[in-house]
Amino acid sequence: MMQNVHLAPETDEDDLYSGYNDYNPTYDTEELENDTAFQQAVRTSHGRRPPITAKIPSTAVTRPVATGYGDGVTRPMTAVRAAGFTKAAFRGSAFDPLGQSRGPAPPLETKNEDSPEEKIRQLEKKVNELVEESCIANSCGDLKLALEKAKDAGRKERVLVRQREQVTTPENINLDLTYSVLFNLASQYSANDMYAEALNTYQVIVKNKIFSNAGRLKVNMGNIYLKQRNYSKAIKFYRMALDQIPSVHKEMRIKIMQNIGVAFIKTGQYSDAINSFEHIMNMAPNLKAGFNLILSYFAIGDREKMKKAFQKLIAVSLEIDDDDKYISPSDDTHTNLVIEAIKNDHLRQMEHERKAMAEKYIMTAAKLIAPVIESSFAVGYDWCVEVVKASQYVELANDLEINKAITYLRQKEFNQAVETLKMFEKKDSRVKSAAATNLSFLYYLENEFAQASSYADLAVNSDRYNPSALTNKGNTVFANGDYEKAAEFYKEALRNDSSCTEALYNIGLTYKKLNRLDEALDCFLKLHAILRNSAQVLYQIANVYELMEDPNQAIEWLMQLISVVPADSRALSKLGELYDSEGDKSQAFQYYYESYRYFPSNIDVIEWLGAYYIDTQFCEKAIQYFERASLIQPTQVKWQLMVASCFRRSGNYQKALDTYKDIHRKFPENVECLRFLVRLCTDIGLKEVQEYATKLKRLEKMKEIREQNQPSGVARSDPAFRKVGTRIKPGRDGSGGSRSKREGSADHESGQNYSASSKGERLSAKLRALPGTNEPYESSSNKEIDASYVDPLGPQTERPKTAAKKRVEEEDFADEDLGDYLLPE
Repeated sequence: MMQNVHLAPETDEDDLYSGYNDYNPTYDTEELENDTAFQQAVRTSHGRRPPITAKIPSTAVTRPVATGYGDGVTRPMTAVRAAGFTKAAFRGSAFDPLGQSRGPAPPLETKNEDSPEEKIRQLEKKVNELVEESCIANSCGDLKLALEKAKDAGRKERVLVRQREQVTTPENINLDLTYSVLFNLASQYSANDMYAEALNTYQVIVKNKIFSNAGRLKVNMGNIYLKQRNYSKAIKFYRMALDQIPSVHKEMRIKIMQNIGVAFIKTGQYSDAINSFEHIMNMAPNLKAGFNLILSYFAIGDREKMKKAFQKLIAVSLEIDDDDKYISPSDDTHTNLVIEAIKNDHLRQMEHERKAMAEKYIMTAAKLIAPVIESSFAVGYDWCVEVVKASQYVELANDLEINKAITYLRQKEFNQAVETLKMFEKKDSRVKSAAATNLSFLYYLENEFAQASSYADLAVNSDRYNPSALTNKGNTVFANGDYEKAAEFYKEALRNDSSCTEALYNIGLTYKKLNRLDEALDCFLKLHAILRNSAQVLYQIANVYELMEDPNQAIEWLMQLISVVPADSRALSKLGELYDSEGDKSQAFQYYYESYRYFPSNIDVIEWLGAYYIDTQFCEKAIQYFERASLIQPTQVKWQLMVASCFRRSGNYQKALDTYKDIHRKFPENVECLRFLVRLCTDIGLKEVQEYATKLKRLEKMKEIREQNQPSGVARSDPAFRKVGTRIKPGRDGSGGSRSKREGSADHESGQNYSASSKGERLSAKLRALPGTNEPYESSSNKEIDASYVDPLGPQTERPKTAAKKRVEEEDFADEDLGDYLLPE
């Protein structure tokens, strides 16, 4: 190693680094202002001239080195290059610390954008941008845009692969980019429910041996098959993925096992599902697996295993901190600020969500197994309560007790429910308030408003911020008619909990009662923004618009209502009523008919449809509706009289006669039926006419006697006494009227008496084609009676005119001369 080292001659005792610290006047900057040569160099280009540098000899022979001052120094040459410091070297070089004497730097080389390498880099950058945009669009919920971006990235990536193959070797292809493009495309296909395309894309990745760890994607394929309800294939792909995932990935293997168990539950293979969930609960217990294990044991009916699984579920650790962590132990300001900052941060919210989920699973499991694990559900609930009390979920025991009371309610055992709820009166305020709220509502449903009010007061006093308690208190005040005070309670409930939809709905009803329709409409519209498809809210909005006399808006909201509940007969009939009030008979008929189709027992709808067919002169079609009404109300004679009148109006006199006879058998004291029987028998020429005329006369006399026994004021006010010409004739004109009302006679067929009720007013205007029920009997002709039938209503085309003239003919009826054979004996 020492052979390559050449030592300097001993004769040269000069130190290589001597003179390094000697003063050099060249660096004296204080005298530069007085240096004429320096100032001239600054003002001109003289100072930019390159300095005279020393030339180092290329041989090992020592030579004098020329300098800017003309003197030379001897420099021994060695095999190792010197550091560069000499005693007098470069003494004449100018001061140039920034290297300005070298001139400007050469310009950068311009990119050749037309080169293949540059095109490949740009295309690869564009593909990555498209993949990122696709993922962002998916996270924003725009699935269609995400799929388009993914497809575009796939097309550009294939072009990139072809260009790269032309320029470089296949080994330089970016496999990671290809994998990410295909995986993103498959994910977007799956998100858009295009399962066949997603499976094909996953198959391309899985079958390509170049991609490492591609076998894990079989989990995604199994998820797709699970969505398609192809459970056998889903289980197959889950197991294939499980085989390809190493045991070090414990968490992923547990999740796949959980998916396998869910698929087994879907197929009804509960024993295999139990094996999967038992393995999970032994290796890494979690809430979902424990709950699914309880469901599996419930499905096979194993009581003891259900109890053990419930105990395992309660023993699952939530891995969250205690609430004591968020309580300040001292008055330290910094500590208090830190605790205040973490009280509601994202981690704390996650802990709340995990705890709420655990409580939901435990409560659902307890409600599921309590009725079956013991001989009665009460004993089962008691067992669950004891187990919960011994766990970390002590506060759930009271909720289970309240659920026990609710179960009593479902089984209609109200006394047991009340006793169970009364047990909470001596417990802490939260539980007491909940129990008192339920008790208040129970008594409210039973119309015991005093008890309901007392328990509502107890609930409010126990927890003033309980919105349900305040709502119940408002309900009891509302039932007593104090609407202003009820509104105050509802408002307080909303201040405590702005999402209390019950209070918002009830305050809308209160404003309706107070006739503050604009405020009621605001409440219901706010509620509609919260509950978009609530049928009750939609109906209330339509009802408020109807009260505000805006039928068009009411119809629009009712149309939304029937889009939510298309089989609601009440909403359909309401639509028909609104269209009828607007004069659109065809639309009204359509909705009334739809309402009748869904609920054929609504008397109002039946009445309207029958009147519609009579008004349109289709009496035959009206018969079926009046027959339906007579089945619903068999004691009301008016429906049967309408059926008979429709038969008579359509020309089927025999059927009409049979119907009147049947009515007379059921209601022998009905005057209207006897009048029509006399008329029909006279027109047809039957012998029974004398018998019916005798009965009619007898009934009219009985009515006349009853009217004479009444006080004069009452008798004169009776519609049976009518002025005919210049005389008041209480005879045939109204005999038997009060009796027929008692028997449920068809007073609604009369144009005068039918107007006494709102329903009668509507039908009276439409049943002008039917003969009046309180009209006096009139023969077809003032001359001798023949067998031919003359319609007293006149020709059909002149229906309104004949109906109007009929009252004039009625007034002359009492002066008609009747044959002796029509008079009673």
